[in-house]
Amino acid sequence: MKVSGRWRYLYRAVDQYGRVIDILLSEQRDTAAARRFFTRALRYGPAPVEVTTDKAGPYLQVLEDQVPTAAHITEQYENNPIESDHARLKARLRPMRGLKQFRSAARIAAGHAFVQNLRRGHYELAADTPLLLRLATAFTELTLAM
Repeated sequence: MKVSGRWRYLYRAVDQYGRVIDILLSEQRDTAAARRFFTRALRYGPAPVEVTTDKAGPYLQVLEDQVPTAAHITEQYENNPIESDHARLKARLRPMRGLKQFRSAARIAAGHAFVQNLRRGHYELAADTPLLLRLATAFTELTLAM
């Protein structure tokens, strides 16, 4: 995604059910950013059995250090669910003509992931309501909880 006219890198961890586990917006796509992302993402659950990424070089070393037992899949079309999940965020940002601050871009990306998880019913919050009313019901429940 572009922030202040420069490309920034959005890392997203998505499980096999389509739930966004964690996101990280980084200025660089290097080993340090990949290590920071995988360290954060692995805090939220058990170690994965397999990890699907593109063929970027930093992932190889980090995955061997962080999750040595996981199979690392880099085949051409295997990461399509993650890329299609990016498309929703890109479609949201396109009419906005980009973002100016790195911090606000990271917050919007995290908020978008939260709303996607709500809409898909990954939380107990409004999970039993119809799909079209799920988001409105969840926000009503959240405001009552605050």
